[in-house]
Amino acid sequence: MRFDVFTIFPEYLAALELSLIGKARGQGLLEVAVHDLRDFTTDRHRTVDDSPYGGGAGMVMKPEPWAQALESVLDPHADAKPTLIVPSPAGEVFTQALAHEFAARQHLVFACGRYEGIDERVLDWAADHYTVRPVSLGDYVLNGGEVAVLAMVEAIGRLVPGVVGNPESLVEESHADGLLEYPVYTKPAAWRDREVPEVLLSGNHGKIAKFRREQQLRRTVARRPDLIAALDAGSLGKADRNVLWELGYAVVDRQLVKREAAT
Repeated sequence: MRFDVFTIFPEYLAALELSLIGKARGQGLLEVAVHDLRDFTTDRHRTVDDSPYGGGAGMVMKPEPWAQALESVLDPHADAKPTLIVPSPAGEVFTQALAHEFAARQHLVFACGRYEGIDERVLDWAADHYTVRPVSLGDYVLNGGEVAVLAMVEAIGRLVPGVVGNPESLVEESHADGLLEYPVYTKPAAWRDREVPEVLLSGNHGKIAKFRREQQLRRTVARRPDLIAALDAGSLGKADRNVLWELGYAVVDRQLVKREAAT
């Protein structure tokens, strides 16, 4: 899988040489190239921004350096368009499902905007050559796209086969099945007057699985009720429904709703 990242701060992306992503690069599982956008300018000041038409605060990134940069990584012999991911607070929210979708692509290109953003015509032009996807990490604003790209490359890259040593860990983590991950514990069994839940010491795998599933449901209700509301209640077993009933949820037309709202 290939990642190309364009930025005016290539040093910002040095973290991609570390940890599992860096190891995967060394093993040839991932190809990651970071490019300096200023290398695609034509003036001696290497200018990448200018004042916005219509007035307003800040500066806007110029279109021509971006077009030159994005053209430089296009493969005319590719079977499909690469995907251009543009970090933006105006984009669709990045989720685990989106990470899985992107992990199935062969070539992802990231455009790290700065200032007030990239001239909109770049995205219009790029749509002829790329599948363009503006993507947001959440409802907040960053100084640039580099932080978002670090997060997305790690979330996507770890889903590529072979990057994570134990693939089973990808199945059990948060958001893999629409719920948050259950709490985890390690040795010692007793620590500062706090005990590991007894069921985890029992060796009874059936009881442990039931306990962990219940903890997933309880944690998700407490921290992310929006995820509970999005579940397909028709796919939940009796044990799950009993836990959710205890937590105040009922099933109405395959949807989970607060019991007071269902009456």
